[in-house]
Amino acid sequence: MLVQCFLDRHAGGENVKFTPAAMRLLMQYDWPGNVRELENCISRALTLGDRERIDEDDLSPALLGRNGVGKAHFAEVTESEASSTMALEELEKLTIQRVFNKVGGDKAKAGELLGISRATLYRKLKRYQILADLSTAKGLE
Repeated sequence: MLVQCFLDRHAGGENVKFTPAAMRLLMQYDWPGNVRELENCISRALTLGDRERIDEDDLSPALLGRNGVGKAHFAEVTESEASSTMALEELEKLTIQRVFNKVGGDKAKAGELLGISRATLYRKLKRYQILADLSTAKGLE
């Protein structure tokens, strides 16, 4: 019932559905942050997803990583891929850019969806030069 309440609140009348696998993850999670954590999870999934169907991959990494299972299990990761910091940094940069773009540059909302503090978000934006990338891209439009 709470999931539906938060969907109604954040989806603005859109008919968004959860896949059975995603709902199972929601039901199995302990929710240490209680109702606020659930609402943030739903809001994040709506922001990152296609707004038609919410699947496991749209949910918070905390839900996916609690048992090391789920689609984010990443199949078979080779040793060289696991040790590649460059690939992880690129993935982090792309994720931050995607979220930052989806929330229209709202740093507070981006930090909330990413599950990091605003200070951490500012450091990462500076490190990956995301604000410079966005202002350059806007100048090209």
